[in-house]
Amino acid sequence: MQPRRLGRSLAAVFLGFLTVFVLSLGTDQVLHMLNVYPPWGQPMYDTGLYLLALAYRTVYTIIGGYVTAKVAPHSPMRHVWILAGIGTVVAIAGAVATIPMKLGPAWYPIVLAIISVPCVWLGGVLYQRRHGGL
Repeated sequence: MQPRRLGRSLAAVFLGFLTVFVLSLGTDQVLHMLNVYPPWGQPMYDTGLYLLALAYRTVYTIIGGYVTAKVAPHSPMRHVWILAGIGTVVAIAGAVATIPMKLGPAWYPIVLAIISVPCVWLGGVLYQRRHGGL
């Protein structure tokens, strides 16, 4: 693979990941500032708040898959699958790290790991359908 194309491929996956990361943490921060969520580092056990977080993280993960497919220099779905794999590994690592801290229910980080692949994939599919790829 040419270095230029490799760089664009890496950028596509990185931008998809960054999209999910920035949107998720940005929304988290706004909800903390509005006192919807407790201060950072304090436990949160309200199931409704976790469902809210799960809802917007699901949407943001779909958007991340879409961004990756859009920026990919070729084979958009290959890039989407790479992002899905990276996202799953990061989500599993997050679950392993946070569950013992008892900052909230264990189901939440587990569900984040489970939805990573289907949400990123859906973002890629939506991109392809919109741009005549499927």
